Amino acid sequence: MVDPDPPREPAPWLVVFDLDGTLTRRDTLTGYAFGLLARHPTRWWRILGVVPALLRFTIGKADHGELKGALLHCALGGLSREHLAAWTACYVPRLIRGGMFAEGLAEVSRHREAGHHLVLMSATVDLYVPAIAEGLGFDEWVCSRVRWHGDRLDGRLDGPNIRDREKARCLRTLIARFPRRRIMGYGNSRPDLAHLRLVDKAVLVNAGARLRQAAADLPVDFKTWI
Repeated sequence: MVDPDPPREPAPWLVVFDLDGTLTRRDTLTGYAFGLLARHPTRWWRILGVVPALLRFTIGKADHGELKGALLHCALGGLSREHLAAWTACYVPRLIRGGMFAEGLAEVSRHREAGHHLVLMSATVDLYVPAIAEGLGFDEWVCSRVRWHGDRLDGRLDGPNIRDREKARCLRTLIARFPRRRIMGYGNSRPDLAHLRLVDKAVLVNAGARLRQAAADLPVDFKTWI
């Protein structure tokens, strides 16, 4: 009689982290844009150009992607790749050093040391998300992309805003690439529930009562990070 093969170790987890409010304490897009404007005060007047998109957003005629693109287009449009890369190289280390939850960074390190496949998936933009992913040791990243005109930034989104159902679509693409992986997802807001419904284990960070209630049907852990 031939002995059966010994049981195999389960494949490492596929672990997906949201960024803003999950790993970071504050919104990174405004921090990035306004931080650069502080270095270029003559550009502050351009923020007035966001008002039409903000009004459309307020009455439900524009979505988050249009508003985000309007902010970047008005605040940073026309700046060169070189200029923005230099600001990213300044902004990202400072963000990692002082703008993130220590508990979140510890979770990322724990998963990385366990050999899990780490994906940073964010609705914010590729001006700086790839650098954050690299700085934290993620294996890959998925985020919204900005439009360029040659070497100069347009700032409006070049494709979908990776939020809500679009984030869920991106996660399904990842699942297809890693068909045997168990999946864990970290988020912090109601729009994250769309993709967290696809995972084997969800973690919601600093969730209020309404979000906890909305996530009641998920296999979820609630964590408080300070």
